[in-house]
Amino acid sequence: MSTQSNTDALALFGGPKAIDRAFVRYNPIGQEELEAAKAVVESGVLSQFIGAWGEDFLGGPKVREFERKCEAYFGVKHAITVNSWTSGLIAAVGALDIEPGDEVIVSPFTMCASATAILHWNAIPVFADIEPDTFCLDPRSVEANITPQTKAIMAVDIFGQSADIDALMEIASRHNLKVITDTAQAPGALYKGKYAGTVSHVGGFSLNYHKHIHTGEGGILVTDDDRIADRLRLIRNHAEAVVGPMGETNLANMIGYNFRLGEIECAIGLSQLSKLEALVQGRQRVAEYLNRGLAGLPGLRTPKVREGCTHVYYVYPMVLDIAQLGVSRARIVEALTAEGVAGLAAGYVNVHMLPMYQKKIAYGSRGFPWSSEICKREVSYAKGVCPVAEELHESSFLGFAMCLHDLSETDLDLIVAAFRKVWANLEALK
Repeated sequence: MSTQSNTDALALFGGPKAIDRAFVRYNPIGQEELEAAKAVVESGVLSQFIGAWGEDFLGGPKVREFERKCEAYFGVKHAITVNSWTSGLIAAVGALDIEPGDEVIVSPFTMCASATAILHWNAIPVFADIEPDTFCLDPRSVEANITPQTKAIMAVDIFGQSADIDALMEIASRHNLKVITDTAQAPGALYKGKYAGTVSHVGGFSLNYHKHIHTGEGGILVTDDDRIADRLRLIRNHAEAVVGPMGETNLANMIGYNFRLGEIECAIGLSQLSKLEALVQGRQRVAEYLNRGLAGLPGLRTPKVREGCTHVYYVYPMVLDIAQLGVSRARIVEALTAEGVAGLAAGYVNVHMLPMYQKKIAYGSRGFPWSSEICKREVSYAKGVCPVAEELHESSFLGFAMCLHDLSETDLDLIVAAFRKVWANLEALK
């Protein structure tokens, strides 16, 4: 550990910074990806999708190879690539035959696309609360929010570990619901021996540039259901033009898009997939090092890993006991930032508090779909509907974005020294 004195004056008050240099940006892209992309460019086949029924409806050789490799890697029957994980979520909701006005239960502690994918199909997002230690959907809150209009649950594997998917699947079975897993932030995490994202009716992963592995933008949908897989592929690629020739008679939600991922991205994805296990293990080593270095700091709770699961640490999530500390989160973040700690998040997000939900204005200016006849009841997004998520966001959650940097042990020593220096000077922050 660093020999920096924890009794030095805080940098916030003119003392020396604990961290006096920038960290190296996280970058899993290397020579292998360069060669893979170059080979595709030299082939002249940058995409081979055609929005019509036929051999090229499923895309070119690299798309298909990447999908087969993903199926083998994640142990699923079907992997379907898309050009973003937002596209993937939209396709996932549509593939479940969601009707306008149907309700889909979702976490408020997530990126906004989780919920807007529901609205995309004129369905109604209903926000259930989260567990205070894993930050994933609380099954008890999910059960309490089920109504006759509920048709699906979207579980978000936030920050790098799985939601309690067994409990959610059991609830879904009793109420005849489908479960979508949004595993954007947790590729490679394990849930009771299986990969997170693969235990629900449909799930998947993000390939956005700051995820564990990436293709710049992109996503991977996974399912073991043949029918869902067919509908995902149709929504991905101009369904309305394809259903007739292929003989599909269920036209529900067969509004297709160009959600297709290109050959270059899939060639890069093949190389990235081969690195995922090692990259995940690197994140886990970083988190374990921080766990040891931050142990014993009063009023700071380091990450909890669900029993039977692994965590892949897109974010290193912490919780502050503000009453014990006697200092606000804002003040602590100010002090840590002054010491040179980069990538801190004071809170995360409460999607239900965004203006769109508070004002219930999405499509046009008249409140559709909430104000229309398809919405069967008044759905509340008022402050207080998700008290655990709200308290975490407003006052106690502290995230460290491990996804931003490639951290050495020396870097981690500096980060730990910064935390310990701030904790040694808490009285000065009051």
